[in-house]
Amino acid sequence: MVLRATRIPGPDEAGFSVSNGVRVAFHGVRGSTPVAGPGYGRYGGHSSCVTVESEGEAPLVLDLGTGFSTYGCRVEGEFHGSVLLTHLHWDHVMGLPFFVPLHQAESTLLVYGPRQTEGSLSQAFEDLMRPPYFPIRPQELPGKVDFVDVSEDDFPLGQAKVRSRWVRHNGPTLGFRVELGGTTIAYIPDHGQGCSHGDPDDYVPDAVLELCDGVDLLIHDAQHTLEEYRSHRHWGHSTPNYAVRVAREAGAARLVLFHHDPRHTDDIIDDIARDALEYSRNLGGADVIAAQEGLVLHIPPSGTPVTAGAMALR
Repeated sequence: MVLRATRIPGPDEAGFSVSNGVRVAFHGVRGSTPVAGPGYGRYGGHSSCVTVESEGEAPLVLDLGTGFSTYGCRVEGEFHGSVLLTHLHWDHVMGLPFFVPLHQAESTLLVYGPRQTEGSLSQAFEDLMRPPYFPIRPQELPGKVDFVDVSEDDFPLGQAKVRSRWVRHNGPTLGFRVELGGTTIAYIPDHGQGCSHGDPDDYVPDAVLELCDGVDLLIHDAQHTLEEYRSHRHWGHSTPNYAVRVAREAGAARLVLFHHDPRHTDDIIDDIARDALEYSRNLGGADVIAAQEGLVLHIPPSGTPVTAGAMALR
């Protein structure tokens, strides 16, 4: 399968229509912390946020990093959508209070996130977003935000079928599988191959394979180079080579390397993506690209070929 890649339209540009399949847009692709500077112009500096859209369906948001705030600047009028939240680390939640549409009373946001060991997901956000750390609480936003605790579940969101499974990371963390518009997408932005003592570094857990089995698109953690991983193996993140192996074992059609380390400049990510693609080709695995802020993938229903378009990200 070949995916058509374009750029995200600006706020003054015409809207889009997806007659079949889905549109996957990357608004933030960094992990740990957002970054800025001349070395980050092509891949971008915002933290994790991806949207999945299909004609006639409410937007589905994957994580609430700072990219969520930039996505909000492109939304006109009130907003009604759902969020699949993988976990509560800062780089995945700090965009929530800055999402402009939630400053309209008519807007609604339903957040599905990992069940916590103590208290509810709603209470966790109460603790996170309150004085003196932040001037307002979630319920003080003009728009309505509701939270739903999720574990290993299968549930519908409109016409989408969602599967959530626990993945290895530091703290309660979910990966998600979304089936929508004849396509399948797996989203596992934080997955630490070294988090579980006793697991070989190349071991892929059954839960991860269940999420990724035969997907059209796998968005997977690839934060550490092989050299970095040696001293960061218990930080809860993967190497690009491990992401390639997950895609290969699961039979994914395309792999998007995600959750880039804030120290990795554009040139470093270019090298990582090139090496990962070569490694995947040697294994007979998936096509590989590195996620870029502003990247849009138009994914047709499984088995439908399309012509590749150009990426214009500058």
